[in-house]
Amino acid sequence: MSALEWWQRGPVPDVPALLQPVAHMVLQLRDSVPELVGVLTESQWNARPAGVACAAFHVRHITGVLDRLFTYARGDTLDDAQFADLHAEGDHLAISDVPALLRRLDAQVEASLDALRRCDSAILSDHRAVGRAQLPSTVIGCLVHGGEHGMRHLGQLAVTVRILRQ
Repeated sequence: MSALEWWQRGPVPDVPALLQPVAHMVLQLRDSVPELVGVLTESQWNARPAGVACAAFHVRHITGVLDRLFTYARGDTLDDAQFADLHAEGDHLAISDVPALLRRLDAQVEASLDALRRCDSAILSDHRAVGRAQLPSTVIGCLVHGGEHGMRHLGQLAVTVRILRQ
């Protein structure tokens, strides 16, 4: 793996210029999450030191946030499976389920990159309604927030994992 973060590696092929930062964040998530959680035990995956969210929650939430925000960016609403995933983010994680969880994150990163590559730059400022409350946003707002929110949870995951390894 490169010692450089994704934002330092130049443009991601076929992603519109305005969406490059989102692509960089999504790719950084794919690289960084497995590095952080690679040696966690089942109890560490589910531990909540000082009452913070567990590592399992953060990895599920990163995957789910990308899925949900990119859904809103398309102008779609969430389906029953997405709501079920949202409600299961805090569930106990068995160590045997870790490989599938990381594969799901990787698949979501690929789906997100495909969506970025297909995104027409002319619609980035188009209105998008978010959530049940139909809060106002834009295509670019949803995409940027998806990447940013994932990175925020990556930071929280890094702190949680560091505490657990002490």
